[in-house]
Amino acid sequence: MKVKVISVLEDNYMYLVIEESTRDAIAVDAAVPKRLLEIVRKEDVVLRAILSTHHHWDHARGNEELVRLCPGLRVYGADERIGALTHRVAPNEELTFGAIRVRCLFTPCHTSGHMCYFMWEDGSPDAPALFSGDTLFVGGCGQFLEGTAEQMYTNFTQVLGDLPKETKVFCGHECTVRNLKFALKVEPENEAVKKKLAWARQRDDEDLPTVPSTLQEEFLYNPFLRVTEEAVQKFTGRKEPVEVLRALRTEKDNFKKPKERPHPQAMLAFDWGLFAPFLEKK
Repeated sequence: MKVKVISVLEDNYMYLVIEESTRDAIAVDAAVPKRLLEIVRKEDVVLRAILSTHHHWDHARGNEELVRLCPGLRVYGADERIGALTHRVAPNEELTFGAIRVRCLFTPCHTSGHMCYFMWEDGSPDAPALFSGDTLFVGGCGQFLEGTAEQMYTNFTQVLGDLPKETKVFCGHECTVRNLKFALKVEPENEAVKKKLAWARQRDDEDLPTVPSTLQEEFLYNPFLRVTEEAVQKFTGRKEPVEVLRALRTEKDNFKKPKERPHPQAMLAFDWGLFAPFLEKK
């Protein structure tokens, strides 16, 4: 199982997962069809399915066009709002793509229909992979747009927290430096945070991705997974884990908010190259 990390839009990731014996492939969060199909052709694979973590445009915008361009393409997800959905999956449902096994992990909160995908190959020495969308980020977590702190706590402690610690985490956005700056504010003496932040800044300077991390690493520096730690509780002024998580999310929402982003449709147009004729030198 080979995972291609594809940077798109402003800070999104989509992924192409390749079953190396058959050269079949699965896309996760196929937001930009043109870019995805370029990678499909370059890798000389056949795109068989799309797994959408949730319905937001920057994760599922490309589904309709890809279904049109790739007859027979299957689109999996848990939310009817996902474009071109062909297979609605249930919590803990398992899918098989050649040697690749997929378990669908229901993680409502960022959206009410958010699904993470846990992938592995039986008998493989490689670590399994978690495609966490906008639920779990490197050093952070997604906003609670359609859910509660109670739901996110369950996601972290029961749904994702029980996965093997060596699991590689492939998240939906590149926001690691910003997340770890907040983590350092929460735990200024945490050496794991300091080390990871220095590494992430170097990657950022070199325009390289910070994914994947591992679940084991996340429990060392991600404050949203460390709500029982004394330093995190002291920062929030709370003791009960769900209340700590709720307070952390509120603090993070107000932490050095990034500058206003360009209009999403304009970003998509740039990514598709629609402005290229106007930008070419005469």
